[in-house]
Amino acid sequence: MTGTTENLSVKILSTGGYVPGDPIDNTEIEKIVGPLPDDVLAGIQVETRHWMIDTVTGEHLTSNSRMAEAAGRQALERAGVGADEIDLLVVCTASPEYLLPNVATTVQHYLGLERCAAIEVRGACAGWVQALDIARRQLADGTARTALVIGSEAISPLMAPMFIGKDPFKVRMRERLTLYTFGDGAGAVLLRAEPAEAGHQDDFAFVNACMGGLRKPGMEIIGGGTDVSQAEQLRRKRLIDMKVDVPGTTTFGPRVFVEAIKDMSRRSGWSLSDLDALVLPEGNADYFAREYEDAGLSAADDEALKTGKIVENLAEVGATGSAAVPLALDAAWTSGRIRPGHKVVLLGIEASRYVYTGLSLTWHAPAPAPAAA
Repeated sequence: MTGTTENLSVKILSTGGYVPGDPIDNTEIEKIVGPLPDDVLAGIQVETRHWMIDTVTGEHLTSNSRMAEAAGRQALERAGVGADEIDLLVVCTASPEYLLPNVATTVQHYLGLERCAAIEVRGACAGWVQALDIARRQLADGTARTALVIGSEAISPLMAPMFIGKDPFKVRMRERLTLYTFGDGAGAVLLRAEPAEAGHQDDFAFVNACMGGLRKPGMEIIGGGTDVSQAEQLRRKRLIDMKVDVPGTTTFGPRVFVEAIKDMSRRSGWSLSDLDALVLPEGNADYFAREYEDAGLSAADDEALKTGKIVENLAEVGATGSAAVPLALDAAWTSGRIRPGHKVVLLGIEASRYVYTGLSLTWHAPAPAPAAA
């Protein structure tokens, strides 16, 4: 499809999700990396996670782009759409296999597509919503007709040096916090543009901002880039190192969340009480209730958050970066939690520079048919 002046309506047709291997519960991970205090474990809220590595050897059992492919194929299958109908592929990740080629072109290759538009977004938790809006805009203006938007993250390979070959009780506590928190996986959404009925206008609204431009990064993945020479990188203790500013993310993160909620409400005209679902990378609404209040969340919004508006699956899959929002959305749609006519906000919040991004929409896709045995 090429650019057109025809009035088009963009709808989500289906979702897909993929997590690698069997779930690793907290009892099992304690044997691998050592224990966490009960109160810290309760705050993290993660009960199981999936890793794409062998926890003994660190060997890769799959790859980032293969997980992305699996999630994308599931979305295609549920919608009854062939891969050859995709003319726009947008993939978000913060952990690609290579600096080049871009991960979207690798997924394109795995899907067997000779030609399509292929865009990579590097934005972690906030990036998938950015990727979705990029696709939505290109469909709305007629640049493309069918788009597959995937968020995929391979975090366990970055964490492996923290514990592989070590006595679990000698793993540093701050690294245990990271190891208990993160998981791998991929989530996908399939969208299509069709001629709109007379008088119809889509009700998408989008917000995006970085609130930490002058702050210390809340999270860093250092190594494998071009920050210093390769010789200097090889002299580091670890070739790839993952650092999380726990105090910073705990204190400033709630401010980012509250500002995102306010910005989304201004842009969409929907209050939290209007929503049927607020899909988040993680939903520690109760745990951070005091922090949200201090950050300026109104009493009405605080009450709305506690009435089942939040949709997330952090406890089941851990923090999965670029895959977090689409995996939560997939779980909500396939379980019937999100249904046609629902007002939905997809909200991504990313800690490295405190980026938030949000997209509001009315859900149209009917529940998927049960999977064949």
